[in-house]
Amino acid sequence: MTQPEYVPIASAARVRPAERLPPARPWIAARPADLHGPDNPSGPGLGTPGPDQGYALKLARELAGRLHLTEGERLDDAVAGCLGVALRRAARFGRAPVIWDLELAFTLWGFLGDAPPDLVEERAELFKGVAHDYWDQRAITDRVPDATLRLTPAQVRERLPQWRGLLGAGG
Repeated sequence: MTQPEYVPIASAARVRPAERLPPARPWIAARPADLHGPDNPSGPGLGTPGPDQGYALKLARELAGRLHLTEGERLDDAVAGCLGVALRRAARFGRAPVIWDLELAFTLWGFLGDAPPDLVEERAELFKGVAHDYWDQRAITDRVPDATLRLTPAQVRERLPQWRGLLGAGG
């Protein structure tokens, strides 16, 4: 509480002026790692940058119980191989991954059931040990054309018997 002006105070008891801080300098978010516009890096092996890509791992864990793996296939290989496809699809739409991105990727490679036998045979060799090799993961992701990424998971499921067309291999 302040003391009235008419009450005498000792000079030692007077309030000392506080140190004044200078006004804040202007600040702009210009970090070297920020990616904006057409200057994003592109080229073989660079992937497709997008927001909150780590969230796709949580979504993949939610779908793990629904995956149909054959003898010799491992869950971590299936997730690692399909994760790049899901992340690429999400980044193409300019958003973080959602469950539909992972569902499309797992459906496309036949991990959600009803896969043609020749697709299962093809993916068995392609996905073997892919969890430990980035370049094999990139190869799987790069096999999927942009036209397929624009489809819905239901459309991919309908067209799965002609899976070669979905992967840009004709057929």
